[in-house]
Amino acid sequence: MAQGMAGDWSSSSSTAAVPSSSGMARRLARHHQAVLGFLLGFFVSVVLYTTVSGLCLATNSIAVHDIENGQKDVLTKTMGKERIEDKKLVDGTDMNKKTVHSTDQLGQTANDARGNLEEELIRQELDQDGDGNNRSNVTLGTPLKPICDLSDPRYDICEISGDARAIGANCTVLYVPPADERGPDGPEWTIRDQSRKDLGYIDKVNVKTLSAAQSLVAPGCTSRHAVPAVVFAMNGLTSNPWHDFSDVLIPLFITTRAYDGEVQFLVTDFRPWFVDKYRLILTNLSRYDIIDFNKDTGVRCYPHIVVGLRSHSDLGIDPTRTPHNYTMLDFRMYIRDVFSLPPEGQGIPFKEANKKKKNGGTSTEEQKPRLMLINRAGIRKFVNLPEISAAVQAAGFEVLVVEPLRDMRLDEFSREVDSCDVLMGAHGAALTSFFFLRTNAVMLQVVPWGLEREAMSYFGVHAKDMMLQDMEYSITVEESTLYEKYGKDHLAVRDPEALRKQGWQLLRKYLWDEQDIRLNVTRFSPTLHQLLRTLGE
Repeated sequence: MAQGMAGDWSSSSSTAAVPSSSGMARRLARHHQAVLGFLLGFFVSVVLYTTVSGLCLATNSIAVHDIENGQKDVLTKTMGKERIEDKKLVDGTDMNKKTVHSTDQLGQTANDARGNLEEELIRQELDQDGDGNNRSNVTLGTPLKPICDLSDPRYDICEISGDARAIGANCTVLYVPPADERGPDGPEWTIRDQSRKDLGYIDKVNVKTLSAAQSLVAPGCTSRHAVPAVVFAMNGLTSNPWHDFSDVLIPLFITTRAYDGEVQFLVTDFRPWFVDKYRLILTNLSRYDIIDFNKDTGVRCYPHIVVGLRSHSDLGIDPTRTPHNYTMLDFRMYIRDVFSLPPEGQGIPFKEANKKKKNGGTSTEEQKPRLMLINRAGIRKFVNLPEISAAVQAAGFEVLVVEPLRDMRLDEFSREVDSCDVLMGAHGAALTSFFFLRTNAVMLQVVPWGLEREAMSYFGVHAKDMMLQDMEYSITVEESTLYEKYGKDHLAVRDPEALRKQGWQLLRKYLWDEQDIRLNVTRFSPTLHQLLRTLGE
């Protein structure tokens, strides 16, 4: 029985061996397939997890940027992460499209690619971060051109195009750059907004480019304007006509004439008397209200703001540095037009009058040339004015004696100057009235002792530039009251050039502030006869 059972078992095993081996092979195949499927699925899961994690990281970085409201450190780091994660996402997508021959090879390829990519990105970041300016430019926009130019020896100038905001309460002008040009830092300048930047008592204006963080909290506009604005100071050496023109009006003309009135003035150190005296010029250069900037409480927004005034020289214009090649002749013509004086083309008054007489006029008496004699009440005055006036009349001139005052009405005074053929006076600010003369009229400058150089550079050169005729009479030392005061051995009397070398203060004290003129009319007489011949030519 046992033997039979054993035989039965043995026989049964032998017959079943073939089908059992085949089943095992199938099971092993299915097992290997399952393992391969598991590994492939695991790798795909890793790739998907990495992709989703990168996307979430980028999203979280952007969220942090929004929450932090633009703080520059967070903003810089966030944008760096955004760039890196964006590149990772692109490369991850490319990897999923590649043909891979084994799970180990795929995993190694993915790790190598990610490692190389991050290494390259980090290298680029380090290269860019090596320079502070490059870092800000790479992460937050392209480099901006400086809005202020401090290179000119006479003046500083700032010019803003775009979102410009003027805040009078603290004398500040802000530039809010476009979002893609904002940097982590905002450069700042403090300048004197007049044509003489070395005058210490001119208050300063702050000009600042806002950083990325500052731009987000910039003060809001209380008014918006479609025209540009110019910020400038009315104080300085003003109240002297020469400085009024040289330091403010000519620089203002250079800076704003090209706008043809479509510009607004924001004035620091506002001077009511200056506005009253030069109102016709100011309101012609700008058709808009003049703003007392120091008292302005709002935030004025303009598409363009200029802070400061361009200036080329004392009472001069360099046409190569002006928008439309303006010259001093253009300025004189402009001033005459502003004051509604006769247009260019009319001759000097006495020639026009005699021309009418020859063409059938009713007058039988020939018109005499008219000479305006400036009477200075202070320094460098004529101490024998009646004697001088009588000599001028005896030479054949009609004389008009005038003492210019600061508060005189320029519209009336300009017509008086225009009616004259000659403007005569001692070297000084009142000769600035030559802007109202007609072409070919004469400026006769009486030059005090030792001031020949100043007479030519401050007036003579510019008179010629404006198509006026310049004549000069230089007095002798005996015609100077310095001779009476100090005697012939004083340095100011004996050698003005040696005095000049000792500095401006001494030069001013003696030659400018303490000198009056006692004109020798006999010696002066030939100059008057030469003047008559010049006018008749």
